[in-house]
Amino acid sequence: MPDRALITGGAGFIGNHIARLLLGKGWDVICYDDLSVGKEEYIPDGARLITGDIRDETRLTDAMKGCRHVYHLAARVSIRKAVDTFIDDAEVNSQGTLIAFRAAENAGVERFQYASSMAVYGTVEYSPQDESHPINPTSPYGIAKYASERYIIAMGEHWNIEPVITRYFNTYGPRQTPSPYVGVITIFCNKLFAAETPKIFGDGEQVRDFIHVKDIARGSVMALETAPAGSVVNLGTGVGTSVNEVADLLVDKINPEIKPEHVPPVPGEPGDSIADASLAGELIGWKAEKVLEKDISDAIDWNRAQFDKI
Repeated sequence: MPDRALITGGAGFIGNHIARLLLGKGWDVICYDDLSVGKEEYIPDGARLITGDIRDETRLTDAMKGCRHVYHLAARVSIRKAVDTFIDDAEVNSQGTLIAFRAAENAGVERFQYASSMAVYGTVEYSPQDESHPINPTSPYGIAKYASERYIIAMGEHWNIEPVITRYFNTYGPRQTPSPYVGVITIFCNKLFAAETPKIFGDGEQVRDFIHVKDIARGSVMALETAPAGSVVNLGTGVGTSVNEVADLLVDKINPEIKPEHVPPVPGEPGDSIADASLAGELIGWKAEKVLEKDISDAIDWNRAQFDKI
């Protein structure tokens, strides 16, 4: 029998890419998703969908039985929106993670990957940020992510399950569900296709580490397969790009007649954010391969195809 893995949020942006990688490696794959953001059509052929809420421990435990690995990606993913919806954010991102981890332990899962975020670093003291950078999240989203990290590491020492934490930086690429809150590249693409003016919060000089979803998926799989239990690793490119530079790149490729509009900054968003991912290289032999200036075309082409269907 092939190894089996369950991906919470498996119908979502990153989850469906992990599913594809695992299927290609011969794994039996289950995608567990409530389809609130993810879409059934994103799930690749060969993977099985189980619909359910991440807080439904009984259903989740049953779904995990027979699984060797669990990738936990199900979350409310929005730094900006979480400021207004912090209770729901905490219930899903923190309580939901604890339920998923306990379900995995009860189901006899060997290893558990938790998808954390660069949002845990918050206020930047130095850049690029390695895993030893001070933790000072400035948003409810980042607080919930870091609390979940600590719970998982602490409980993993008492339970018969090996946790691995991956901190994702700003991810882009195909099959990101459009939202007003998530994924500046997807948001800008859809605004430009509609001949609308993209909005840049603040002066646009804030720097982000934009990493392709295929690099994130590959790093997630490699981390869970080979990183020592309890590891915390950044997944990013180590290259910083300002929001203004991303906007200029997209405008040039999609609609040069439109110029973005600057609006006041949003409370809670982190400052400059660039990954020091050297630890991922040392522990699991991973390094980002995609280059934003070239591989942003993947995101543009996919979003254009979705926009043309409307």
